[in-house]
Amino acid sequence: MIDLHTHTTASDGRLTPDQLVDRARTAGVTVLSVTDHDTTAGCATAARAAAAIGIEFVPGIEITAIIDEADVHVLGYFIDPASPALETFLVEQRRRRVNRVRDMVARLAAHRIVLDADAILAPALSDPSRSVGRPWIARALVAAGHVADNDEAFDLWLERGRPAFVPRAGATPEQVFALVHDAGGLASLAHPIHVGRDDLLPGFAAAGLDALEAYHADHDYSTTRKYVALAERLGVAVTGGSDFHADDKHGSSMPGRVSLPREAYEQFKARRRLS
Repeated sequence: MIDLHTHTTASDGRLTPDQLVDRARTAGVTVLSVTDHDTTAGCATAARAAAAIGIEFVPGIEITAIIDEADVHVLGYFIDPASPALETFLVEQRRRRVNRVRDMVARLAAHRIVLDADAILAPALSDPSRSVGRPWIARALVAAGHVADNDEAFDLWLERGRPAFVPRAGATPEQVFALVHDAGGLASLAHPIHVGRDDLLPGFAAAGLDALEAYHADHDYSTTRKYVALAERLGVAVTGGSDFHADDKHGSSMPGRVSLPREAYEQFKARRRLS
C-alpha cells in the first residue's frame, strides 16, 4: 500500500508522527508520506520511525493556496524540510492561521458561543511549528457540548457561508508550485473534486503543477478515473492517499485505505530526475 496523504498532531491529525507510522505499519502501508498543513514539523520523527520498520518515507506537506477567495490545497513531495525559503513562507502561513482562529472564535462569541481562544491555540502558541486549523475549533465546540461532532461543527458554524467562517489569505497556487520546486519537491493538487474548478487545471499544469491527486477518500471510482484521464491529457502524473486524520471529519479510518498504484508512484517519483 502506498499512502501519500496523511496528517499528524503537527497540524490537524489526532495521532503523533510515531503513532501514525505504527498505525500505517499495522495497515500494511509500505510507502508513506506525512503531509501536514503548512508545517513539516512531523516529518523528521515520522521518517525515523518509518526507517526503523522498513517503510519508505516521502517528506511532504499540504500548503493552502488561494484563488478567487477559495482554498486550493497543494501537496508537496520529496521536499527539503530545511529549505529556508519554504520555512520563511510557512512561518507566515502559520501566523495567519492563528489570527484566523481568533477571528472565528470572535464570530462564534457574537452568536453567544463562547470559547477560550488561548486554550484552543495553546499547542501552537507553545510550539510555533504546529499548524492550527478549523478542526481545532470544531473539537472545542464538541467538548463544550455545542455540537454533537466535528461534522455538525462545520455544517452549522465553520464551513464557507456559515456564521463563523472567515476567508483565508495566502499565496496563489502558482506561487506555491514555485515554492515546492524551490524546496526540491514535486507539486500535486490535492483532492481536485473539492476545488471544483477543472477549468483551472490546464493553467496549473502550464504553471508547474506536477500531478493531480486522483486517488482520494472522497473520490469514487468514476471520479478517480476522470482525474487519471485528465492528468494524462495534461501531461502530469497522479498521486493518491487516504487523507488520514484519525478523526470523524475525514472519511478514511486507516492509513492506506486509499492506495496509489505502484506503477503510478514510480512514474511520479521518476519526475524528480526530470525536474
